[in-house]
Amino acid sequence: MASTTVNVVRYTALLSGVFYGITHRRTLQKEHDHEKKHHAIQEREHLIAEAKEAWKRKQEAGSNKDSIVTDPEDPKFDLEKLVAKWEKESK
Repeated sequence: MASTTVNVVRYTALLSGVFYGITHRRTLQKEHDHEKKHHAIQEREHLIAEAKEAWKRKQEAGSNKDSIVTDPEDPKFDLEKLVAKWEKESK
C-alpha cells in the first residue's frame, strides 16, 4: 500500500495537471477566437475594397458615350452594336 504522503502528492499532481489543462485550453481558445475575428475583419475590408474598385470601373464605363449595353432587357440594347463589338474583340 502506498503511504498517505504519496497519495496526496499523486492527487495534487493530478489536480494541478487538470487545472493547468483547463487554463491552457482557455488561453488557446481565446487566441483562436481573436485570430478568427481579426481574419473576418480583414476579409470584410478586402471585400469592401473590391466593391469600391468595381463601382469605380462601372462608373467609368458608364461615363463612356460609346459604351455598349449587353442586357437584352434594357431599352437601350442594340444587337448590331453588340455583334460589332464581339467582332472587334475576336480579331
